[in-house]
Amino acid sequence: MDRERINLKKTKWLPLVASVFLLTPVTAEAGSFGKDDPSGVPGQWYIGTSPSAEDPAKHPVLFVHGLNSSSNTWWNNNNMYDTAYVNGYETAFIDLYPTKNMWDNGALLAQKVRDMYHHFGEKVVVVAHSKGGIDTQSAIVHNGASPYIARVITLSTPHYGSQLADLAYSNGASWLASIIGSKNDATYSLQTGYMSYYRSQTDNRPERSSVPFYTFGGTSWGGFGGSLYWGGLYLSSYGQNDGAVTVTSSRLPYATELRVGKWDHGNIKTGTSTFNLFKSYLNEQVFAASLKVASVASLPQEELLQATTYIAGGERNKVSKETIVVEEGVSELTIDWMSNQSDSTLTLISPSGTKTNPFKANVDETEIFEGAYHYTTTLTLPESGEWKVETKGDQKEAYLLHTQFTSDLNELVTIDLTNRKVAVKSKDTKLKYKTTVHANVYEDGKLKQKKVNFKVNQDGTYSVPALGSGVYNVTIELDGKYNGTEFKRSVVKSFYVDNTGVVYLD
Repeated sequence: MDRERINLKKTKWLPLVASVFLLTPVTAEAGSFGKDDPSGVPGQWYIGTSPSAEDPAKHPVLFVHGLNSSSNTWWNNNNMYDTAYVNGYETAFIDLYPTKNMWDNGALLAQKVRDMYHHFGEKVVVVAHSKGGIDTQSAIVHNGASPYIARVITLSTPHYGSQLADLAYSNGASWLASIIGSKNDATYSLQTGYMSYYRSQTDNRPERSSVPFYTFGGTSWGGFGGSLYWGGLYLSSYGQNDGAVTVTSSRLPYATELRVGKWDHGNIKTGTSTFNLFKSYLNEQVFAASLKVASVASLPQEELLQATTYIAGGERNKVSKETIVVEEGVSELTIDWMSNQSDSTLTLISPSGTKTNPFKANVDETEIFEGAYHYTTTLTLPESGEWKVETKGDQKEAYLLHTQFTSDLNELVTIDLTNRKVAVKSKDTKLKYKTTVHANVYEDGKLKQKKVNFKVNQDGTYSVPALGSGVYNVTIELDGKYNGTEFKRSVVKSFYVDNTGVVYLD
């Protein structure tokens, strides 16, 4: 079997363990499994140090990582492994493919969890972060892993996909996403349209109910300019989120939601944050009183999309200038310039010609855009008119401009995607705007058609072009006037069309 035992010498004093990790970051004592640390090899799995007194009432715990991650996410700057050990639990860790989809990772995990079952002599409880929860469900439902898993606890798993994955495959972000490696099988499969298809292939199968699921969701995205702040800002149009995954997506209608708390996508997986909240679910017996499965009706549904953002992107050779149109009445404007360069020099030019450089730089930690750099600023009561963001440099730069508006206009326009139509509706008959709807069409992760325009119907809706199966990544652009001043907005959404022509969207 492809496994190794973690031989870390443990102490029951967690602060001391943390200090050892900090003092010796490159030695075996710092949390690696040895000098020939095989961490990150897909299919490799590891056994944690056994507690001094093993308790037969406690299941072994298998920790499963998420997108663009590896097994060391559970002990590198994280006390989850230590916390499980101190609480008397046997542990196991596995490395899956960091950028492959749930079909590949589910098959791999099913094979390895069977080996773990034979090693421990009993079922394991899986604690999965982010996409790891989808991979685990794929192992159970589609690859026969249910005999080896007692329960699954998901920590901010995007069960219904991520709007950040939609953005990565959009026309505006496509160039940057390609340069930094965000376009991969995993991100492709996390588009909300594809995940709607996955749910249709998963939720109606009898194996779905063979292993109980328990979920956690987060509502924090950190302070301004933080590594998850931009993701939280973008996702705020879709509801509460942790900087990478919305609360709505973290839920399953047939699962038990254990808690939604003020965690971001990174710290929700730390021992300090959540271990004590799911600890009792790691045991052989779980109190029946706690097993209250949420009904579909009790889960909040996403509302119609609002036009709160504007996006644009591409490649800069030496100089690039993007224009942001700000209407009268905007109370707050946040500008985020995402780049593949860590040393971009940006200038913000107001409609009256004032030049400033107010941007705060940070590294992305949304998982979807890992490897990108953010340059962010927020303006209160910005001047209406055309703002410009100018960037210069000797190196080529791939970038995405994302602008978030706080404005009364946001409440006046809603966007609805149903079956094969896109409908843009206004609550104010005096509001005038032009709508453009286009899509990039992908099949099996490869671009099939680029920027295909939707046909406008007599009723003002837009029909999806019949281009066969695949993911249709749709961008809706609005260009109009509000209160006598111009405005622009962009909205990104995806849906999936199968080989029979059936459309799947969340």
